[in-house]
Amino acid sequence: MSNLNKLKPDLTTKKLVVVAMLVSMSYVVSLFEFPIFPATPYLKLDFGNVLLMLAGFIFGPVMGVLACIAKELLSLIGTSSGGAGQVANMIMSISYIIVPSVVYCYKKGLKTVIITLAIACLLGTVTALVANRFIVFPLYMKDAAPAVFKDAFWYVAAFNLIKTVSVSILTIPLYKRLKFIKQL
Repeated sequence: MSNLNKLKPDLTTKKLVVVAMLVSMSYVVSLFEFPIFPATPYLKLDFGNVLLMLAGFIFGPVMGVLACIAKELLSLIGTSSGGAGQVANMIMSISYIIVPSVVYCYKKGLKTVIITLAIACLLGTVTALVANRFIVFPLYMKDAAPAVFKDAFWYVAAFNLIKTVSVSILTIPLYKRLKFIKQL
């Protein structure tokens, strides 16, 4: 099997149904969000990315990315952000999911998962900072965006680091338990 075939999704109806279930569960879980910093109540923590990361581990990076896109499209239904928050969350989620799911295609094991999730936490946090600075804040704050972002920088950084680390900690004990799904 060539190395590129490991990245190519092996689609069956059962696998698509499982991915759709993971996406819908991710959407529902993301509805249970809560702020962690009173100074920035618009930064709300949710654990929907746990299910998206599992999709990436179980079915590969392509399905993980498609699951992210599908979940954010679902999130557009009740949005008050005009889609800006969903675009930024999609960019951050994809950057968070891509490294672990690609590496896991080639090298399995708990050590690989932990190392790649640590890298993903840093990558996701940096990507979230960039997405917030250049997408979300300008759309909401207009001309005041640079100053408001400067004041909120450390909250945004800490929030996204807490979010990615929390999602990673929840993902680690689940990824092996759900490995049987891949055999469908």
